[in-house]
Amino acid sequence: MGYPNSKEMDSWLNTMPEEIKTSYQRYQRVMDVLTKEPDPLVGQTPKEVIWTKNKAKLYRYQPQMKKTNSIPILMIYALINKPYILDLSPGNSLIEHLTNQGHDVYLLDWGTAGYEDRHMKLDHYILDYIPRAVKKVLKTSDAAEISLFGYCMGGTMTSIFAALHPELPIRNLVCMTSPFDFSDAGLYTNWLDERYFNLDKLVDTLGIIPPDMIDFGNKLLNPIGNFYGPYISLADRVDNENFVNNWKLMQKWLSDGIPFPGEAYRQWIGEFYQHNKLINDELYIRGQKVELSKITANLLNIAGKKDVIAAPKQVEALNAKVSSKNKTYHLANTGHVSIVTGRTAVNEIHPLIDKWLTENSH
Repeated sequence: MGYPNSKEMDSWLNTMPEEIKTSYQRYQRVMDVLTKEPDPLVGQTPKEVIWTKNKAKLYRYQPQMKKTNSIPILMIYALINKPYILDLSPGNSLIEHLTNQGHDVYLLDWGTAGYEDRHMKLDHYILDYIPRAVKKVLKTSDAAEISLFGYCMGGTMTSIFAALHPELPIRNLVCMTSPFDFSDAGLYTNWLDERYFNLDKLVDTLGIIPPDMIDFGNKLLNPIGNFYGPYISLADRVDNENFVNNWKLMQKWLSDGIPFPGEAYRQWIGEFYQHNKLINDELYIRGQKVELSKITANLLNIAGKKDVIAAPKQVEALNAKVSSKNKTYHLANTGHVSIVTGRTAVNEIHPLIDKWLTENSH
């Protein structure tokens, strides 16, 4: 006896109570979303590549659109996942919003590291890549100053760069859910305790850190919600096409992780999470001491109240260290990802960033 065909199933369903028929149809719709429908399109704001180095690419967005804001914005993302979360989909894109408001927006995409990149350190990214990207943005835009925007780990790296280069014309610095104080990083502090977490053995063995390993660790912060929650939400709201589309977009990005170069990972975990060197002025990048007090640019520092990856107290610590006369700390009622995509991001955070940059770019 084999499985019933579609006609036999339809005939059987017609004999069932309405609630069973409805439940089965919802189940079928969920399975179609999970197994049959193509991945949604992402990163659709028009762009052009204006510079490359190794795997990295520097994009300029909507290059044909008139730029009414004189100071260009260079966006820098983390070394994990892909940066199209900043340009997820039309109507749900920070990059699209800023370019539509007349900003000249650039993005430094690190690309996907391979095993051959295992020796790449934070030093390389911060001192070899970012300076060249800044120079190219200033030349392309014919601007005298620049605004830097960093999301997640990208904001931490951007701030280190700004601290090491006080001579550069950095007008504005925007950091979003970027950790600076690692004295209490929640569960990460317990998991990464050097008494139990053999960082050197991990890096020496693997060379580069697989994205699945990092993703699994992040999900363990809330295992029930992260492993099962998305599918429960999908089953509950599968009749809402707008929800389904956004669900597919988010799941695509969450599963689109990239490897973390081993030596950079060794620094990130060892010098930040395990020894908290940055906030204590003990971090050195290629022999140069990093002092956040050397940052004088206008600062907008944004944290998410529900963020468990970069808790608000980890983020807010930057404001007390910089020498900026104009500095703002904004706490949004969001999580680590919902601060950049979704209803609250579109209605509150995107306009906030646009308004602040516009006011501080004249």
